[in-house]
Amino acid sequence: MYVTTPRPRPAGKARAVAAALVLAAGSLTAVAAVSGPAVADAQVCEQFGSVSTPGGYIVQNNAWGTTAPQCVDQSGDGFTLSRADGSVPTNGAPKSYPSIYAGCHYTNCSPGTVLPKKASAIGSAPSRIAYRYTDGAVYDAAYDIWLDPEPKTDGVNRTEIMIWLNKVGPVQPIGSKTGSTTIAGQNWDVWKGSNGSNDVVSYVAPGALAGLDFDVKDFVNGAIAEGLATPEWYLTSVQAGFEPWENGAGLAVTDFSLSVG
Repeated sequence: MYVTTPRPRPAGKARAVAAALVLAAGSLTAVAAVSGPAVADAQVCEQFGSVSTPGGYIVQNNAWGTTAPQCVDQSGDGFTLSRADGSVPTNGAPKSYPSIYAGCHYTNCSPGTVLPKKASAIGSAPSRIAYRYTDGAVYDAAYDIWLDPEPKTDGVNRTEIMIWLNKVGPVQPIGSKTGSTTIAGQNWDVWKGSNGSNDVVSYVAPGALAGLDFDVKDFVNGAIAEGLATPEWYLTSVQAGFEPWENGAGLAVTDFSLSVG
């Protein structure tokens, strides 16, 4: 994902089929389920507006790269991008990062979070994410993990880990592809680079994944192995959402959870 300043943080026809996930030992099994749209608990249309969720997370609109109207509808521990007007060039930064997160993001900390926490003090951090995708948009579906040498609760962290579960259109991660690896039972292309404000390592799925059940610590260890962090650095937040370049209404996070052990 690209970083600009300010950055409190790179309309389609929605599919009617959502994916229910059954995951064990990091492997992914998708079971199709048909459901109607969720009823919103709250709607956020302010550029950097946010709302807390029943599970103690925060849903943020985070339209950091655009002034075009954008809204997210929070429902339970998830959200739907209900409005996503406009577009930006696909060879540059995305227009926003609507997302749900645990931890601290520009001084806005999720209720009761234990983050920031030193990576060496975290035994495991199981997390679950499920997405619903849409047609007629250019975007990536990204899970972000932020690391810094200090227990920062504001500003840009030193290293960003991005997990791209899906991408649609002519967009690519920051930097260049450096190889491939297997984490959480999945194969990933590895990209490394810098956006001028922080280092970025991206793990890109070779095909679209509807979701993932995994241990965040496995990806933190991957970044350490890539030389982009150390065990003494702090995990400050994890975030799951979308980076749209064109349109995006209908994209949704249907489930999100994190437990830091």
